[in-house]
Amino acid sequence: MIDTTKISGLKGALRYVRAYRDQVFVVKLGGDVLADAEVLDHVAGQIGLLHSLGIRIVVVHGGGPQANAMLRRLGAEPVMVAGRRVTDDTALEVAKMVYPGLLSTELLSALRRHQVQAVGLSGVDADLLTAHRRPPQEMRADDGTVRTVDYGHVGDIDGVDSRVLQTLLGARFVPVVASLAGDGDGNVYNVNADTVAESLAIALKAMKLLYLTGAPGVLRDRNDPSSLVAFADPDDLAELVKSGAIEGGMRPKVEACMRAATNGVERTHIIDGRLHDSLLLEVFTGTGAGTMIVGRKEKATYLGVDLADGDRAS
Repeated sequence: MIDTTKISGLKGALRYVRAYRDQVFVVKLGGDVLADAEVLDHVAGQIGLLHSLGIRIVVVHGGGPQANAMLRRLGAEPVMVAGRRVTDDTALEVAKMVYPGLLSTELLSALRRHQVQAVGLSGVDADLLTAHRRPPQEMRADDGTVRTVDYGHVGDIDGVDSRVLQTLLGARFVPVVASLAGDGDGNVYNVNADTVAESLAIALKAMKLLYLTGAPGVLRDRNDPSSLVAFADPDDLAELVKSGAIEGGMRPKVEACMRAATNGVERTHIIDGRLHDSLLLEVFTGTGAGTMIVGRKEKATYLGVDLADGDRAS
């Protein structure tokens, strides 16, 4: 008997392929994904498949674990508050070396192995990201304490000039963006990569913003993988943030998804990039592989149409 399972799966994905052709996806790769060469190669292969189907992809990468390791090699200890890095002079130099240097080159090489023509740049290139230095501000840490934090050379994004990305996408290249930004005075800022991905997705009117992390998605209990929140809107997540269920490095991702979902990005996703084919499962199946966050209007469309392919919201 002929096994038609694979053909059936291909047919099932066809409606997604048609819907996504020529659309923009912004894919953010976390340091946990970049740290493992085998995982990175597998993710690059999935990006290559999406690219071959006519999806226009922008990759944004962080690299927190790698930056931490380099700081410690230099005798410095990384400082994080509410999931965001405090960037002193040494940490900024490390960010310049690690993000657009070491990690960008490794990512470009992995994509090249899968016949993807990619171009590495940072937010400093072609005035892609304009930012200002974040002023000291009161922050609530994960332990609930509130204190004034000077984040140092950390930038808050003022604007996005997406022309260089549009040019590259129009020529069928995949831009790979490292999370640095600049200002008109020549200053360079370290910007949270989750925020970079969010800003680019909004500016490009992306259909999807996908965060590939080392976590299964948003959990109601960070110690219980079975507490995965498969489907949510910004109101749902705001309650989880307020309750303290979302903390550490997950908090900036969730906050970025909430802002993107309310600013024109149809669907945002947080998935474990280390799992086999998780990106493809999230993109081409109704059940998905992690957490999907949508705006209120898009939520109604999803509940009315997409659940025919799998009850993700249950």
